[in-house]
Amino acid sequence: MRLGINLGYWGAGMDGDNLAVAKEADKLGYDVCWAAEAYGSDAPTVLTWVAAQTERIDVGSAIMQIPARQPAMTAMTAATLDSLSGGRFRLGLGVSGPQVSEGWYGVKFDKPLARTREYVEIVRKAMARERLSYEGEHWTLPLPDGPGKPIKLTVHPQREHIPLYIAAIGPKNLEQTGEIADGALLIFPSADHLEDTAIKYLRAGREKAGLTMEGFDVCPTLPLAVGDDVNGLADMFRPYTALYVGGMGSRKQNFYNQLAQRMGYEKEAAEIQDKYLSGDKAGAAAAVPHQLIDQTTLLGSVERIAERMQAYASAGVTTLTLAPAGFTLDERLTALRAGTEAMERADLA
Repeated sequence: MRLGINLGYWGAGMDGDNLAVAKEADKLGYDVCWAAEAYGSDAPTVLTWVAAQTERIDVGSAIMQIPARQPAMTAMTAATLDSLSGGRFRLGLGVSGPQVSEGWYGVKFDKPLARTREYVEIVRKAMARERLSYEGEHWTLPLPDGPGKPIKLTVHPQREHIPLYIAAIGPKNLEQTGEIADGALLIFPSADHLEDTAIKYLRAGREKAGLTMEGFDVCPTLPLAVGDDVNGLADMFRPYTALYVGGMGSRKQNFYNQLAQRMGYEKEAAEIQDKYLSGDKAGAAAAVPHQLIDQTTLLGSVERIAERMQAYASAGVTTLTLAPAGFTLDERLTALRAGTEAMERADLA
């Protein structure tokens, strides 16, 4: 199992700290540094900035949003970043959610699985420098009865194959991800439930494509906090968990709420969502069970974190992405170093 870091969103007042965390992760031997985007900072700009100031660590988008860009533009960006970084770019894609897709980008959130499949097919063709022609339900290239013609990418990526990941939560999306991608980006992963909530669907997709799980990167992100007071550390993540389970999406379309239900928290997930959507964010945070937080984060001493890492490795995780938490840069760097120490103690490095 390898280690990665996730810097989250840029522009939240910790930009210098985020760069310092990325550079320290590079020195410590972390495998990949991911950056996110929603409706603030964009991932490619952040990753370019990080890649320019690191030497070895891969940089990856977690995620570049499908409704934000035409697929050919995504292929251009991926090829450019891979070239500039010396072959260190990983392309993570996702459909985002209905509120962002329709409210921010003006793109209808319909048929997300079919849209993702077509998008990936076009991106792969473009990155392979094939002359780009495609006929699908969502994209037709070139447009018919016009001046367009099949053209190919002029930029040569550093590598022939840029790794492509998809952010997936639901069973059907996970299965398709296993079928068409090189890796899966997971959120709120519990080692105890990973087989039933993710791995079995990814495996089914791989089998559909005539493949095994060999070489497929199972890449969940977990917040990391180091200290002796596990309950106090868990409380740090109550607002974060409440936001996703309670408020990330509508009542009918909240994929994180559905995931919590599949993990056995049906009643609690409903209460969190009711409180959050009614405006009681503090009540929603208070309603998050300690066990749910503890199962989906890495908390406590280095020894406790090492034990949890072993559980994730046994569950099938191949790249464990950490989001080191702390109120200061020193606290975040301490957590980052503890992640390395825990991996060594777990004998997983």
